Formats: sequence, structure tokens, C-alpha cells
Amino acid sequence: MTRIAGERIHRLFALAESESRRSPSGLPNRYVALARRIGTRYNVRVPAEYRELYCRRCSIYWVEGRTVRTRLRAGRRSRTCLACGAVVRRILAPPALTGTDASHAPPTPAAPNEPQLAFDEVEEEARAELEDGEEGE
Repeated sequence: MTRIAGERIHRLFALAESESRRSPSGLPNRYVALARRIGTRYNVRVPAEYRELYCRRCSIYWVEGRTVRTRLRAGRRSRTCLACGAVVRRILAPPALTGTDASHAPPTPAAPNEPQLAFDEVEEEARAELEDGEEGE
């Protein structure tokens, strides 16, 4: 029974998302309320990915700008339900540096054997390459 309840919760949240994109009706809110009720009846938790999609106080499905206001400040996210006024605050984790994502990693110093070029020398080389490209045309 718990597997079926989990599947129904997933299906109801998918319906709530698709219905909220169509029109601002009350159906998404009803789907969330049903999903929460199924979870309590069969002792199944609402998955973590869905817990941040609705207000825990009034079961309103959150749509940015329409039913919830989100503010980011000082490493925290504050979400205010526009229906009941409940505020949910979460601390945002800093992005972790991984070996595969080099875009946020600090620059690596040049190897000691390679000569470091001054800015003027690099600029001169770039101009020379541009001039060579124009002459070839």
C-alpha cells in the first residue's frame, strides 16, 4: 500500500504542476491537499523535492510571484506564502568546489619553467595575429 500511496503522491504533484501552468485555478491546491492527506493516511512522507513546492500551513501550491514571494539575502532564502502569510526560511549551502567544475576554482599559477608575459607583450602578440589575418584576405 505504501508503494501505491507514494506513486499517487508523485502523480498528484505532477498534476498540480501542469495545472498551475495552464490557469490560476484552485485545482493545484486541491491536488496538494489530497497528496498530503494520502501521505498521512498511509504513513508515507512527502518526498523532499515536493516539500518546498507548497505551504505547510495552508496547503497552497506555490507559484513564484502568484502565491509565494521569494527573497534571497545573506545566504538565506525566505519564502512568504501570499495566501496565509507563513514564512519559511532556509540557509543556502555554499557551492562546493569539485574537481570537475573548474569554472569556480581559483586560477592555477603558471609552471615555473614557463616565462610569464607582461600585459603589453600579450597585447602586441594579439595585434600581430590580427594584422596577419587581415593581410591574408
